[in-house]
Order: sequence, then structure tokens, then C-alpha cells
Amino acid sequence: MGGRGGWWRGKSTPAKVETYTRWSFHTFPFIEVATFALPAFGYVPAPVNWILFLLVSTHAAVAAVTASLTLDWTRGRRPLPVRLLWALGTATVVIAVVSLVVALHGPRGADNGAAAGTVFVGVLSFGIGTLALAVRGTRRMVYGVLGAAVGAGAVAVPAGVSAPGAAVAAGAVVLAAGFFTFTSAFSVWLLNAVYELDEARETRARLAVAEERLRFGRDLHDVMGRNLAVVALKSELAVQLARRGRPEAVEQMVEVQRIARETQREVREVVRGYREADLRTELAGAQGVLTAAGIDCEVSGPVTGLPAEIQSALGWVVREATTNVLRHGDAARCAVSLRVAKGRVTLTVENDGAPGIGSGSGTDTAEPGRGSGLAGLRERLREVDGVLRAGPAGSDLFRLTAEVPLPPDSVPEQAPAPEPGGSPRPVPYPVSEVTS
Repeated sequence: MGGRGGWWRGKSTPAKVETYTRWSFHTFPFIEVATFALPAFGYVPAPVNWILFLLVSTHAAVAAVTASLTLDWTRGRRPLPVRLLWALGTATVVIAVVSLVVALHGPRGADNGAAAGTVFVGVLSFGIGTLALAVRGTRRMVYGVLGAAVGAGAVAVPAGVSAPGAAVAAGAVVLAAGFFTFTSAFSVWLLNAVYELDEARETRARLAVAEERLRFGRDLHDVMGRNLAVVALKSELAVQLARRGRPEAVEQMVEVQRIARETQREVREVVRGYREADLRTELAGAQGVLTAAGIDCEVSGPVTGLPAEIQSALGWVVREATTNVLRHGDAARCAVSLRVAKGRVTLTVENDGAPGIGSGSGTDTAEPGRGSGLAGLRERLREVDGVLRAGPAGSDLFRLTAEVPLPPDSVPEQAPAPEPGGSPRPVPYPVSEVTS
């Protein structure tokens, strides 16, 4: 029992359903023989009863093999057994007619009407039900059942059955064959549905893995993008200061070292999946970095009081926008503003480096050497029902706008904008005052 239980528990749910379906069809031959062949021994004398038993048993065996191979075809494991299906159809008609004639016109034929009708209807019903496994479409199945009923009535009359008896036989075929056809069709549908559900579950799991990979790539891009841009900026500034013999070059390289260590920490957080962006910190860092790059940066609007998930999403927008300004534009001025109105918070980043930025970050398609952060930002904002718009806003302006709906109970508080060059609280990119 333990071995058999383990064998059953080791199967997947679709495999269990398939095993149950197959064994259900494997029991049909025994039901056919027990229901239609064995009773003949009580109504029909020898050797006619043995002839009926052998005919019905042969039909049941052919139907069992056909059902097994056709179920394999429904799962795409083998071609459709066309020859076997034709053989089953021919055997069904021949065995049904022969059993009817033998029972009616054999010894004591006058007493064999019930046995003849039972065998005749049973063989046709099981045969049509098995053939339905290879049929696709309800209409064709209905046509098959009705055709078998009409054929049964047409054959019964010449064989010696009265017209009322033939009509009763045709009606019995409709009921019995219709039941077995429905059983076959439902079994195939259920088996395919279970496999499709299992495949959908596997697909969902693969999509979840792919989504997590995209999230990781997006977070890594967002973390590394501005950090590397700042490292390049400060390294270039340190080189220029060193050539002039200025001691401030050491301070800039110290900042480069600190940013590199901070980047390592953030990458580890991305790997662990705990990376979040603080809006106030990102605004302060953006203002400090842009100011160090010689870009006049102005930050205004309420910062505190926003929900954590909205602050995180907008923080990533500030980070990516700052990266784009540093990498792709030739801006002299950048303005970052937050505005709350009508239950929505709007973050706007506007700079006067439109030609450079528009070609590098105003689209979602990544090009060689270009960023692909706007697509990631749209995904982040979509998680909080936000939208992102980016594009030229005039002859020399580029504007990036993020809008996010606020919860009804969220009331942001006005906070002072960070001072140029940094913030009293720790920021990811503190900027040292350097004179040229």
C-alpha cells in the first residue's frame, strides 16, 4: 500500500486526472461484457450464447485499445489512429448486426428478442461513445449519435424486428449512445482543461521570475546610473583641480571613494530586494550633484507627509531625471517642483538642455550608449497608479512630469527646500564647496 500510495502521490495533478480518465475507459470493456454479453447465457441457448459473448468481448477489447490510443492523440503524444478507428467503426456495425441476426434467427429465435435488442443497443452505444473521443465539435458528435440511431432503426426492420420495436431500439440508441458520447467528450475536455491550467500556472511562475529579473535590472540601472555619472563628474573635477595644484582635489576623490562604497551598499540592497528611495534625500542629493556640475538647481514644493510608497516612486523619478540631465543634456538650469492639487501630487523636472536630453532620454527605446530608465519609471509609477510624461516643452526646455494620485487621508506638509550644495541631514551625495 505504501508503494502504491507513493506512486500516486508522486504524480502531478494533471497526471492523476489522466490516470483516472484512462482507468475509467479501461473499465468500460468489463461493463460492456457484464451488461450485454453475460445475460445472453440466461436467454439464448448454446452455442449462440457463446457466439454473442465472443462477439461482444471482441468489440469491447477493440474499443479499449482504441480509447487508449485516442487519448494519447488528444494529448499530442501520437498521431490519430485512423485505421484503428475505422476498424472499430466497422466492427461495431458488423458485430451489432450479426448479434441481432443470430439472436433473432438462431435456436428459439422467438424468445430471444430482449437479448438481441440489448446486445444490439449496447454494442452500438459503446462503439459510438468510443469513436467520439476522436471527434472535435459538438455538432459532429450529435450527428454521429443521430446517425447511429437512424441506422439502428433501418437495420432492425429487415432483420425481423417490428416497426415499433425498431423505433424503440433507435430511441434506446439515442439515449445510451448520447450518454457515452457525452461522457467521452466531457472526459477529454476535463483532461485538457487540467493540463492547460497546469501550464498556465507554470507560465505564471515563469512570468513572475521574469518580472523579478526585470525589477532587478531596473533597480540596478537606477542605482548605478547616477552614481556612475557622479563618479565621472567628480573624477573629472578632481583631475582639473589636481592639474592646478589645488588641495580640493583630495576632497573630491574622497567623495568618489564614499560614493563607490555607497554604491556597493545599494547594490547589495537591490540584490536583497529591499531598495527604497527617500524623496527628501533624493531631492537634496540631486540639488547637490547638479550644483557641483555647474547647473543652477532649484527645488520647491511639499516633501513630507506623502505616503511611503509614493515618496519611493517619486524618489526614483528624481534620481533618473538627475541622471539624464547629467548624462544627456547640456543644461545650465534645472527646476524641480512638487505640487499637490485635487488629490494628486505632481513632480516636475524641467531643464534647458532639451536638445541633448530629448535625444537620449525622451524615448522608451534603449539605444546603444543610451539609458532606458523612463520605461522602468513608468513601471514603478504604474504600481501606485501614476503616470509619467517626458518631452520637449518649448524651443530649449525639456520637461519630465510624474503624477500620482494621493490617498484621501494623505495631507502633505510644506517643508523647506534643501539649500544648494547639500542638506544638514545625511544625503547620498554630499557636495564639498569647491572654488574654480
